[in-house]
Amino acid sequence: MGVESTPAPSPSPSRAGRNLPAAIAVGVGLGALILGSLFWQKVLFAFLVLAVVLLAVDEMIKALRTGGAVIPRIPLFVGTAAMLVAAYFGGPMALLVAMALTVLATIFWRMPGGSVGFVRDTSAGVFLIGYVPLLAGFAILLVQPEADGPQRVLTFFLVVVASDVGGYAAGVLFGKHPMAPTISPKKSWEGFAGSTLGCIGAGIGSVVWLLDGHWWAGAIIGAVAVCTATVGDLGESMIKRDLGIKDMSNLLPGHGGVMDRLDSLLATAPAVWLLLHLLA
Repeated sequence: MGVESTPAPSPSPSRAGRNLPAAIAVGVGLGALILGSLFWQKVLFAFLVLAVVLLAVDEMIKALRTGGAVIPRIPLFVGTAAMLVAAYFGGPMALLVAMALTVLATIFWRMPGGSVGFVRDTSAGVFLIGYVPLLAGFAILLVQPEADGPQRVLTFFLVVVASDVGGYAAGVLFGKHPMAPTISPKKSWEGFAGSTLGCIGAGIGSVVWLLDGHWWAGAIIGAVAVCTATVGDLGESMIKRDLGIKDMSNLLPGHGGVMDRLDSLLATAPAVWLLLHLLA
């Protein structure tokens, strides 16, 4: 009788629950796409954001269906595209008008389905519109200024990435005190401290070197960004816990789904856009 071979062990996740090499590879690849589109043709960045946000909307539609809400794809997809295009060409007011029309289209599209579950389905649809395409529209608004639009977007990405990397490193090395054990057990106060240091440092460096602004403006942006990024992360964790799912999908190795990477970015985009508008 032959001896059975032992299968090779699969790569074990890190202490923080990620396949770190895969996560780094995906992060570097996405970063290269963002930088290439930003500093080559800004319109390509807008198209990249649109493609990513459409994937995120599709993930959210599937996730919310596990909770019983039925959200039609057509008005959400068309409305998402209209909102981001409106933000790029028309600014904040055009974004809000496109959002209002998307909400109305979503409600109208659901009407033929009858009254049973109508409030549940339309509420979930409106929540999704406000959560994903509206917040993503502020990333599009960041790139609008002719003089320094790409630098503003880069500042936005750097503070969020610094929050993620700083929190991950500090959490793995020093994490002992859970920050929100019933929502995200791996998130610790030590990790939050690392996120805070990383965010403020990235904010100061980005505003001073990329935007020729004051260091204190960068410190304010970093301090606010670490709060919004943390709320975004915890908020998406609450959604997944409520729906009983671990990740939104497995599209991005080492990360999960698109929404698992966008959660902090979406929550931070409007805050950074406003602060840069006021301070820079």
